[in-house]
Amino acid sequence: MRIEACTSDMLDDWVSLRLALWPEGSAQEHREEAAGILESRNDTAFIARDDDGLAIGLSEAALRHDYVNGCDSSPVAFLEGIYVRPERRNGGVARALCHAVEGWAAGHGCVEFASDADLLNTGSQQMHEALGFEETERVVYYRKRLQPG
Repeated sequence: MRIEACTSDMLDDWVSLRLALWPEGSAQEHREEAAGILESRNDTAFIARDDDGLAIGLSEAALRHDYVNGCDSSPVAFLEGIYVRPERRNGGVARALCHAVEGWAAGHGCVEFASDADLLNTGSQQMHEALGFEETERVVYYRKRLQPG
């Protein structure tokens, strides 16, 4: 397995992995977002490939300069998304992808690496814990619509 920083030459594989992770978006929307990551100094992405060159995993991260829940420093590297093809899970792919992000983050002066997971996504929570993340808090967001006036 090898981990590669994403480039524009990888957009097809990158979009395919993004669609698997976030199926609610269109391929075009994912392509545009990936292109934006490539242009940003505060974002990065990595693809994991097997020995045959097949794209089997993806991580995307950003430098966050605003407050990040549970963190004390700034900037904080934030794992925006991570995906490993189901048949390749539990084989160290996510760990290798996170390690690549950690190296990128350290190069940008980060001393903390943060992430989040949906309250109901216990698989993601277990993965984060297995990768050394510690839970800092749980939160439920609320909204109230106001009448124009």
